[in-house]
Amino acid sequence: MKTIVGEETPRALFSGLSPGLQRQFVFAGLRIGLYVPIRNIICGPMKPGENPTLLQKIAAGMATGALGITVANPTDLVKVRMQGQGRLPEAERPYTSSMDCYKKTFAKDGMKGLWVGWAPNVMRNSVINAAELASYDQFKELCLGIGMREGLPMHIACAFGAGFVACCVGSPVDVLKTRIMNRNPGEGQSLGGLVGSMIAKEGPLAFYKGFSANFMRLGSWNVVMFVSLENIKSFFTPEE
Repeated sequence: MKTIVGEETPRALFSGLSPGLQRQFVFAGLRIGLYVPIRNIICGPMKPGENPTLLQKIAAGMATGALGITVANPTDLVKVRMQGQGRLPEAERPYTSSMDCYKKTFAKDGMKGLWVGWAPNVMRNSVINAAELASYDQFKELCLGIGMREGLPMHIACAFGAGFVACCVGSPVDVLKTRIMNRNPGEGQSLGGLVGSMIAKEGPLAFYKGFSANFMRLGSWNVVMFVSLENIKSFFTPEE
């Protein structure tokens, strides 16, 4: 953070904000909005007081994560590329805006160019979505089971726990996804080749590079997301 601020000004910390917001509108809307309906389809009818199993929650999270990012992959690709070009001198940056990045990517590589990195992106986001939503659901169920009251302290604690689980589980695929999306088209190394190269040159811990920054992002993101979600849900829940 110090290096980025020192070399590029504090504004550089928000590089890729526009496509990041585009990504969240599409991806978060699908992965969060569809989680409960898909979980209910997987579970089938349940008796009063019965809860879905952890495996059912994980399956629902993986399904909505994969579906959401399949639709939102172009926004994620543009976000990564806009953030990556911040390391270049301003005169050498290939994109002037997120819309310019979409246009140039499409012009150069066609529609398939907007879905570069789709496979590791599906891996990453289905895993992280399952870890976030299923673990939050599970932590909340456990907290209520030991007598904690529904409210802000419980929501924050469960959200941080979900962020840590998601970071532990998702970091390896997150690193792979970012490296693939930052490559120039035609560089060509397969997913398996990239994994092998990273292990040979950097060791297994390479898959956890940026873990602390990733947890800062996922932890804070989960608190904002789940606290907001719980409050928004309360507006649509009829009072008994």
